[in-house]
Amino acid sequence: MDLLIRKAKVEDQDAIWDIIKNVIKTGNSYVFYPDSSREKMINYWCPKDKHTFVALLDHKIMGTFLIKDNIPDNGSHVANASFMTHPDAHGKGIGYTMGLYSLEEARRLGYRAMQFNMVIKSNEPAVKLWTKLGFQIIGEIPEAFNHPINGYTNAYVMYQKL
Repeated sequence: MDLLIRKAKVEDQDAIWDIIKNVIKTGNSYVFYPDSSREKMINYWCPKDKHTFVALLDHKIMGTFLIKDNIPDNGSHVANASFMTHPDAHGKGIGYTMGLYSLEEARRLGYRAMQFNMVIKSNEPAVKLWTKLGFQIIGEIPEAFNHPINGYTNAYVMYQKL
């Protein structure tokens, strides 16, 4: 597997949008509405105050993630991150590799911890991945996510000290 991770460029936005729209269209793993617009999602994923990356598998962008302050000011030493892998690339280790890279990058950027505020409990592959990468479930939010099939579903808060 030839996987390269690098900072996203403006010219990557079409590929990032392709990943985002394919991930959110089911409505079962991300908080974004399945019919969210390209403009909304690119503005969320690629602003100047976030560190956005892409993962290229055999020279094609198949994953993306961002790192940002979890909250501003006196809480800005804790990173937050979001990850998406194109459904065509599931099972190829892209999520795991992006996760490892993001932890090292967060350390390099000076963060002291990383926290995920909302990992959908029913998204078992994500929970398993983050646990494998050393995150702990530090809380459970009742009915935090409106799942299209399961209805209101709990979500985890997951944390790792860096």
